[in-house]
Amino acid sequence: MTKTINQPTTRRHFMRGAAAAGLATPAIVAASSVRAQGTIQWRMQALWGGGTTPMLYEEKFCDRVRELTGGSLDITAFAGGQIVPAAQSFDAVRGGAFQLMKTFDGYTAGKIPAHGFSSTVPFGFPEADQYEAWFYERGGMEMAARSYAPAGLTYVAPTVYGEEPLHSKVEIRKIADMDGLKGRFVGLAAAVMADFGVAVSPLPTSEVYSALDKGLVDFADRGDIKANYEEGLHEVAKYLILPGIHQPSTATCYVANTAAYGQLDDQQRAALAVAAREVSGALRQNIIVDNAEYLAKFEEAGVEIITFDPEDVAQSRNKAVASWEKATNGDALATEMMQSQKQLMTDLRLL
Repeated sequence: MTKTINQPTTRRHFMRGAAAAGLATPAIVAASSVRAQGTIQWRMQALWGGGTTPMLYEEKFCDRVRELTGGSLDITAFAGGQIVPAAQSFDAVRGGAFQLMKTFDGYTAGKIPAHGFSSTVPFGFPEADQYEAWFYERGGMEMAARSYAPAGLTYVAPTVYGEEPLHSKVEIRKIADMDGLKGRFVGLAAAVMADFGVAVSPLPTSEVYSALDKGLVDFADRGDIKANYEEGLHEVAKYLILPGIHQPSTATCYVANTAAYGQLDDQQRAALAVAAREVSGALRQNIIVDNAEYLAKFEEAGVEIITFDPEDVAQSRNKAVASWEKATNGDALATEMMQSQKQLMTDLRLL
């Protein structure tokens, strides 16, 4: 997932089994949509645990697709880990175990550099609407689709939402105060924050509470505001820091098996796109409301909310550009995506 998204414990583990060579060719076993009495039946692997807020929105997505298609496309959503671990969704959809997945591109950013820019960019777009505008108005959707096509997968649409906070045991009033501290980050955030002098420890989400409690890290990224409160981070870190510079806005995404997607008619494909965009906005609004509630709960628990100076963030964004460029690893598509985002940020006077 800032957000009230309840992240699964595998939320930020890189995808296993997604070796570069394996990503270069379409799946050998093509998925087949199951037809029952004129209805196409799909299975979708979701990211989230059963009963969590974001999983409820995946169920809303399935309901909306069913409604828009008059029942001709029936999608059943499976919670993260219910059938396969969330980090193995990429291969499961390629191989035909599922026709659709809700995934986080950070899982594959280590193998597909472009995915570092279609998931979340440290010091990137500060508002979720700006990031979503990049997808829909500046070619981000098309570039994301190109990143998946060689693997026999079709990018359908993103779900875009806001920041994640930082939780700290020590007082951090400005970004320079992070220099020399031990911090938990993963993915592109780990690389960028290391360039800001942080001694990065890429712990799994499930170990953040204990790492803060034992002092193994001074501060940490974990998940959204609501999920972090429910995890009890107010018990082990007396500072909550905003904005979430390491993850100012986030995109998860719907990705289909290309063979299965090819069996849909135009109405069914349009329904997927429409339902995805509706869910993106609805979830984002839910997050806005929940954030206010759970920030108050942190304060009631004695946690101090620290807000970075906007000028400090803006200056650090300019510094982060060099880290973004390095993170492309010379990959042409990643570079194209990064340059496109930089241009929009420049147009928005963020750079």
